[in-house]
Amino acid sequence: MITTFAAALNAGLRAALDDDPKVVVMGEDVGRLGGVFRVTDTLQKDFGEHRVIDTPLAESGIIGTAFGMALRGYRPVCEIQFDGFVYPAFDQIVSQVAKIHYRTQGKVRAPLTIRIPFGGGIGSVEHHSESPEAYFAHTAGLRVVAPSTPEDAFHMIRQAVALDDPVLFFEPKRRYWDRAEVDFDAPPTLPLDRARVCAEGDDITIAGYGGTVATALKAAEIAAAEGHSAEVVDLRSLSPLDLETVEESVMKTGRLVVVHEAQVSGGLGAELAARISERCFYHLESPVLRVGGFDIPYPPAKLEKHHLPDADRILAAVDRSLAA
Repeated sequence: MITTFAAALNAGLRAALDDDPKVVVMGEDVGRLGGVFRVTDTLQKDFGEHRVIDTPLAESGIIGTAFGMALRGYRPVCEIQFDGFVYPAFDQIVSQVAKIHYRTQGKVRAPLTIRIPFGGGIGSVEHHSESPEAYFAHTAGLRVVAPSTPEDAFHMIRQAVALDDPVLFFEPKRRYWDRAEVDFDAPPTLPLDRARVCAEGDDITIAGYGGTVATALKAAEIAAAEGHSAEVVDLRSLSPLDLETVEESVMKTGRLVVVHEAQVSGGLGAELAARISERCFYHLESPVLRVGGFDIPYPPAKLEKHHLPDADRILAAVDRSLAA
C-alpha cells in the first residue's frame, strides 16, 4: 500500500509491540498526543499506558529508566522529540548504555532503541534541526542507523527493536511525509547493517543517508540529463558502515561524493572518505569529495536552504570530480 514515512514507522512500532510483550514505547508525549510528528499515534489507545508510556520532560531520565528496564529483560523504544534534545541524555548513552556489554564481558546486553528525528528542512527553531549522528557513530558499542524510505522505516525499526544491541535510530524528519509503496507482509530485503544501491551508474558514486538520499537521487537524474551516469548508494547503517557495498560501487565508477546534512568537519563523510581512499586507492580517478552543512551552528530557518546540501551543490561536486 502507499503510505508515508511516519505511518510506516507507526506500523513498524505496532508490529514490534505485537511481536513481543516486553517491548515498550516511552518518551515525551508519545502516548495521548501520539508524538509531535504523530509517529506513535493511537499506540497507547491500542496497547495501554503500561506499554506506551508518557514520560516527564527529562531526556536523561528517559534513557536512564529505559536502560534499567533493558537490563531487566524489557525492550524499550525511546523517543527523543528532536535531535538537539538528545544532549542531556548523552552521558547515559555513551557512558552506560554503550559500554555495558563490554564491561560485563558479554554477560549483559542492552536491547534499547533510541529514536531521534534529525536534520533540517522543516523551518524549525534552534535545537530542532541538528545532525548529531557522528557523536554516536564514534562511540564503540552503539549501532547507528538512518532509514531514508517508508519501506526501510517499517522494516528497520522492527529489526532494531529485535536486536540485543543498543541502536540509535535516526529518522529524517523532513521525509516524514514522503509517500511510497510498502508491502507490510513482505520480509526485509536487507539486514539492518547493509547499504543499498538505489540507482545504478558508471561514472561516479554518490553516497548519502537519511534525508540526503532523495536529494542525491534528484542530482543523479539531473546528471543523467547532462550525460553523466551516477550511482547512488544509501548507506542506511552508519555504525557499522557497510564498506563493501560502497567499495564495490567505487571500484566500478572510480569516483565518490559523500553527502550528509551534518557539518563536513569530523562528519561521517570524513570516515567514509578515509576508508574508501585506503581500500580503493588504485581505483580512484579523483579524490573523494564531501558535500555537507557548513561549519556553523544550525542557522535560522530562513537561511537553512543555503545550509542544507541540495542537488546543485552535489552536482558541483560531481563536476569537480569528473573534471579531475
